[in-house]
Parts: sequence; structure tokens; C-alpha cells
Amino acid sequence: MPRMMVTIDDALLAEARRLTGARTKRETIEMALREAVRRHKLAELAAMAGRVNIRLTRRQLDAMRTGR
Repeated sequence: MPRMMVTIDDALLAEARRLTGARTKRETIEMALREAVRRHKLAELAAMAGRVNIRLTRRQLDAMRTGR
């Protein structure tokens, strides 16, 4: 993983660290990046709502759920 120098608002980083309970600055930043990616993926899924037609019976759906 490459190292890089970035300038981050100290107050913002401190608040994020406090709110997330992260132990380090690095952990705080990685948590923020993961959350940004997660939210973007959720937005993409939400945009697809109603556009995907999957034909499954209730029995097939239940079988998929119990197979986890």
C-alpha cells in the first residue's frame, strides 16, 4: 500500500475519530472511505429499484435464504 501525504482538517478528523470510536487517524480515514464506498454502492442499488425482474417463487426464495 503506497504512503501518501494529505492535508486533512484536524477538527474534522478529531470529530470523526470521536464519533466512530476509531483508535487511530488511519483507522478513522479507512472507516470513512469504506463508508463512502458502501453508500455509493447502496445508491447504485437504489437507482436500480424496479428495473430488475427476477422471477422466483416463494419456495425458491426461502431455499436461498436458508442456504446461507
